[in-house]
Amino acid sequence: MAYTEIDDPSAYFQTALYSGNAGTQSITNDGNSDLQPDWVWIKQRSGTQNHNLQDSVRGSTKILKSNKTADETTDANGVTSFNTDGFSIGTRTDINQSGTYAAWQWKANGSGSANTAGSINTTATSANTTAGFSISTYTGNNTSGATIGHGLGVKPNVIIIKQRNAASSYWIVYHDKVSSAPETDYLALNATDAVDDADVFWNDTAPTSTLITLGNDAWVNGSSTTHVCYAFAEKQGYSKFGSYRGNGNTDGTFVYTGFSPSFVMTKRSDAAQNWEIYDNKRDPFNEPDARLRANLSNAEDDQTGCDFLSNGFKWRNTNDSKNTSGATYIFMCFAENPFVTSTGVPATAR
Repeated sequence: MAYTEIDDPSAYFQTALYSGNAGTQSITNDGNSDLQPDWVWIKQRSGTQNHNLQDSVRGSTKILKSNKTADETTDANGVTSFNTDGFSIGTRTDINQSGTYAAWQWKANGSGSANTAGSINTTATSANTTAGFSISTYTGNNTSGATIGHGLGVKPNVIIIKQRNAASSYWIVYHDKVSSAPETDYLALNATDAVDDADVFWNDTAPTSTLITLGNDAWVNGSSTTHVCYAFAEKQGYSKFGSYRGNGNTDGTFVYTGFSPSFVMTKRSDAAQNWEIYDNKRDPFNEPDARLRANLSNAEDDQTGCDFLSNGFKWRNTNDSKNTSGATYIFMCFAENPFVTSTGVPATAR
């Protein structure tokens, strides 16, 4: 029996913590494997600076902010390079002033190359089929039913798209557990909004093992506008993209993932709530309560969190954003260790 597809998750995802120095510095990962990241998401913990998201496909100087609808900016003093085991940063205030920071990092496949599978050729697609993660850039054509290739070889569970060169555009999210017909629905990473129906984003068409179908809305397919797309496919023992129902009890809902988590992001989907992020580095012991929110620039705060277990996570509060009785939630989760490795070695809870 195959318990996991990936024995060492640190080869594909890691969290790094660092302190700013208002100068230049290189951040080195401390996982079991070296990780040269292709997507780096940085948030100041001790203050209210914006989230900064940079990737190897758009280029390290190109910055988007998950808490903003603003267009992409260019700053040579942001992430200056993606290194063999981490990244280097310059003097950009958002990511390297006095204070503490968290950097979540994913491995794709370098700068990528054009994908011609869809009716729109991507400028570049960087796909890691082992880890189930790809980054694509493309120029929209404002045509309902247009398609782009994602390069994963399997149907993605989560898709996040942001228009790059428009001053006010939402981060549009597809999550395949958000409803019984997720291709008709969307969430917004930069907003608290509940799930909503709109065929202008996914054209009421589910993604396939090769293609993502787009509607004609400018936020995902504007005429002659540029976009970035992050696509994720679940991998046993490494990543899980699911849903759960809250029970309103401090002995909260247990969410099975098949691994010990290193990163959990949740969103209440049936009502307005924030996107909440917990990880195993900012809080290395149960219960983690250090909270950041993808849609807000707020500093890290403490809110009784959840237990990171050997095979999932379990909430320990009744907060409306995580565990209200009868409420529905979606999540994205990445592993610290698989529940059992391919050689039969079991993981333990923290």
